[in-house]
Amino acid sequence: MNEAIRNLEPKALWNKFADLNAVPRPSKKEERVIAFMKEFGEKLNLETIIDEVGNVIIKKPATPGMEDRKTIVMQSHLDMVHQKNADTQFDFDTQGIEMYVDGDWVRAKGTTLGADNGLGVATIMAVLESTDIQHPAIEALFTIDEETGMTGAMGLKGGLLTGEILLNLDTEEDDEIDIGCAGGVDVTAERTYNEEDTPKNSIGYNITVKGLNGGHSGMDIHKGLGNANKIMNRLLFDGFENFGLQISEINGGSLRNAIPRESFAKVIISDIFDEAFQFDMNELIQEIKAEFKTTEPRLEVVLEKTEAPAKVMDLGVQEGLTRALYAAHNGVYRMSADMKDLVETSNNIARVIVKDGKIHIGCLTRSSVESSKFDLANALRSTFELIGCEVNFSGSYPGWTPNVNSPILEVLKDIYEKQNGEKPNVVACHAGLECGILGTNYPDMDMISFGPTIKGAHSPDERASISSAQKYWKFVLEILENIPKK
Repeated sequence: MNEAIRNLEPKALWNKFADLNAVPRPSKKEERVIAFMKEFGEKLNLETIIDEVGNVIIKKPATPGMEDRKTIVMQSHLDMVHQKNADTQFDFDTQGIEMYVDGDWVRAKGTTLGADNGLGVATIMAVLESTDIQHPAIEALFTIDEETGMTGAMGLKGGLLTGEILLNLDTEEDDEIDIGCAGGVDVTAERTYNEEDTPKNSIGYNITVKGLNGGHSGMDIHKGLGNANKIMNRLLFDGFENFGLQISEINGGSLRNAIPRESFAKVIISDIFDEAFQFDMNELIQEIKAEFKTTEPRLEVVLEKTEAPAKVMDLGVQEGLTRALYAAHNGVYRMSADMKDLVETSNNIARVIVKDGKIHIGCLTRSSVESSKFDLANALRSTFELIGCEVNFSGSYPGWTPNVNSPILEVLKDIYEKQNGEKPNVVACHAGLECGILGTNYPDMDMISFGPTIKGAHSPDERASISSAQKYWKFVLEILENIPKK
């Protein structure tokens, strides 16, 4: 299956991507891919460094005639988001990604593809391995843990790099050149509660929300996609308000940076309300599906009877939980007043777990304006503290402030227009690129971000455009040839 990928053009890029995707590399578990990259650099007899947090740096001298050009840093992250469909049997800790060609797209079988940011990593690998690509001195920087905390970028110390220009290869539209990004902070709310014995004459139900698109909680947050945690809470809130529904368990969402696609709940209802409850739920389900018929045509909500669980939540805590989840902001909070169509601030209610007397709610709040980021984070904190939760902020990272006068931006704009006959879109994005963090220890580095077209990142619908990869590869090669002189 993956052999078809190796025959795609440009072969240098796709072969390295296939090599990389054979190595399990979920965030926080990058040991194997770090070793893989170390072996790769050393086999090429290039200086290879692993820093104290696990970032890999491989240095390659300039090709003959390019020694007078500025040293560049080519940067991508090694980890990938591990998401799969509920009916897909796959172990991200032990298996390589199973890829296939679908028209102009490369996809994975029921899982994320890892093109984010594997195509960037593969690009740099192909350049490092090449013997015929003209380039200046290169410092290849492969960071870890970009997707779940950016701890690699945060842990990179000053002085390890000497490059004056950084090319970040983590943008997902091939007509865009990115000069800014959002920062973020994790907002986590937790509390304990008392469990009660399930009342007699209770009927158990499993409620499942599934079939949502999911997607990147930054780049896709403005698309009006369904959030499984919010949809589930509507059902639970309605059932509690009208029929005294009681919650036993909730398991919704997965990763902090992925819009939740699925949520599962175990609940009970008194047998005297059973028929009315089913009728009401089915009406509400149809209303919700009608709301999302354009953006979420595959949305399913399944209501099925089951054995009643032995324990349920304390009713007072349950009432507070459902109201807090209703009140907690999800989606776009504020659009930028300075850049057209740019989301400034947003929140993703990414994870809701209720089980065994414990509540856990995980959110990722993003903003390109630091004060606005914490304004929304504090609004969420206040909402959850009102129901007795302890709320913590963690993993805060800064945004990347746009520099419209960037010298490397002018180089890329000129090359793009010459190759494509039109100007590129110069943008800032609502994702968490590492440039802002890297800039804290390398403030004088001129940074830019670009990449091939990737759709559906952070979801099993992730796919990479083959024709875009060809366009992007040509762009990369000419950029390397036109790095300014020292």
